[in-house]
Amino acid sequence: MILYLHGFRSSPQSFKARLLDQRLGELGLAHLYRCPQLPASPFAAAELALSLAREMTAGGEELSVVGSSLGGYYANWLAEKIGCRAVLLNPAVQPPRDLENYVGVTTAYHSDEVFEFKREYIDELKALRVEAITRPERYFLVAATGDEVLDWREMAAHYAGARQFVIEGSDHGISEFEQYVDAVLEFCGIASAPAA
Repeated sequence: MILYLHGFRSSPQSFKARLLDQRLGELGLAHLYRCPQLPASPFAAAELALSLAREMTAGGEELSVVGSSLGGYYANWLAEKIGCRAVLLNPAVQPPRDLENYVGVTTAYHSDEVFEFKREYIDELKALRVEAITRPERYFLVAATGDEVLDWREMAAHYAGARQFVIEGSDHGISEFEQYVDAVLEFCGIASAPAA
């Protein structure tokens, strides 16, 4: 089972979320994938992620969570909370600091829907912080040196000891993510047979 957590102001329509969904569909495994629309509130997003994780593993299935950007921060929290594997794609490591300037009303990336990031959400983010990961073997970091939003060195330091793939160049969205989908799925325990 794979739970994908998208980034700040993003949605299940994000490039990486759709690629994972498509690849699992090609493998006949679309039923193993969930990607919810996360609420703006970090507490509400974490609560939703935890609820879905419990639902997805109710029958004893193994879960891997894949998180991009802010979704990576949530994925880190969830992996520590329930002990699952996590793949972090250019994850936010210090979102209380990084999102301070985004407090206010804006729109979502994939629609004209209003998106409000409230000041109290900064404190919610602080409450979800994982100071240091346990069991680094549970984590797989994919970080791009060309990320124009977040510093890949912070990511590499936070996930020290974990499996890491540092992409030279690229960007925050990892625009060539298609090249890495099978490696992500393999870490999640899904063998990637050639596409049908």
